[in-house]
Amino acid sequence: MSGGLMSGGRVEIIGVDGLPEVAAGDDLAELLLRAEGFAPVDGDILVVTSKVVSKAEGRLVQAHDREAAIDAETVRVVARRGRTRIVENRQGMVMAAAGVDASNTPSGTVLLLPEDPDASARALRKRLHELTGRRIGVLITDTFGRPWRNGLTDVAIGAAGVTVLEDHRGRFDSHGNELALTVTALADELASAADLVKGKTSGRPVAIVRGLGHVVTDPDQDGDGVRALIRPAAEDMFRLGTSEAIREAVTGRRTVRAFTDEPVDPAAVRRAVAAAITAPAPHHTTPWRFVLVESEDARTRLLDAMLAAWNRDLVDLDGWDPERVARRVRRGDVLRNAPYLVVPCLVMDGSHVYPDERRAAAEREMFVVAMGAAVENLLVTLAGEGYGSAWVSSTMFCRDTVREVLGLPAEWDPMGAVALGRAADAPKAREPRDPADFLTVR
Repeated sequence: MSGGLMSGGRVEIIGVDGLPEVAAGDDLAELLLRAEGFAPVDGDILVVTSKVVSKAEGRLVQAHDREAAIDAETVRVVARRGRTRIVENRQGMVMAAAGVDASNTPSGTVLLLPEDPDASARALRKRLHELTGRRIGVLITDTFGRPWRNGLTDVAIGAAGVTVLEDHRGRFDSHGNELALTVTALADELASAADLVKGKTSGRPVAIVRGLGHVVTDPDQDGDGVRALIRPAAEDMFRLGTSEAIREAVTGRRTVRAFTDEPVDPAAVRRAVAAAITAPAPHHTTPWRFVLVESEDARTRLLDAMLAAWNRDLVDLDGWDPERVARRVRRGDVLRNAPYLVVPCLVMDGSHVYPDERRAAAEREMFVVAMGAAVENLLVTLAGEGYGSAWVSSTMFCRDTVREVLGLPAEWDPMGAVALGRAADAPKAREPRDPADFLTVR
């Protein structure tokens, strides 16, 4: 196969036939030298399907339970749909079933990926140089699916002696525009191209790419391997599937009481409010209102007025001494120290009116539950945005004061205040709770 690509305008992809069935302990380089059509020249890139490398390395294991084998190779589950699992495996790659393959293997066995595909590529490259004296690059490939795209393609999972990323930044396009972001996954492009002659059912696990000698390094320079292609989890915007991301946001939401000075993005808060108002509510009502306290002046006036109200209650109604009052009101410091406040308010608009206290109380409780659902949506969405929060009930003890300072309508009922910002410290691990302790089944 040939076509116009990169240096010289011509690239050849040559299939290698005649490779025998590979078994544990085989010298793959020697088998290749006996294969039909394998006559490498300087600058060639050998593209090898991972399955034959795994077989040579003895990665065929007894596993009557394939799911257990996948568990053993999994670092974290990225997404789960029915029996299908997308996981990060021990090699750092995100793929279906951790790369555990039960096809074309004896019954009761599965084939695992090479333990260290980059090391496997380096070893094969070194052995080929010993046997041929040629400057050859090596790629080990496997088949991946891709987010948002149907169909499978081969990608590089191990590399030696090949430039895996081609950085175009600082170059200029044909119109004179400087490229600022373009970095090409060259190793993956080569893996995919080589699979056009290897194929999934041809029984041809090896191909040679010829014509790209400028991306093949000297024999004593193997390079960093495929690790350079793997995006760190911290930089991955899509590191979880939908249900897993929702579950992690819910379980990962924690009360944060110490914040950095980093400003809060108002757009992020508005996105969280948009999620909050999707909460269920009685009678198809919309009983939620959110006051965004964004100015320092408004927050200071609000918290000073609330502090004065709390002090009056604790002294006049409870008879506390100044020291005890100071200890209690100190709990409100989280609101004063946070860079942003949100005051959720309940509005009983659309509620049913009942003459008796029992049903009237139940009606209000329905609306309060809806308020709690909206606030939970708010907090979980903010956690997904990377913000910590603390929902403090303080405004409920001085609602008139809050309404007056913030200029709120009389029917708006402040239901606490949410302190919001970037967490100053990583939250402590939460003690696990057994759901059985909270269940009654009838």
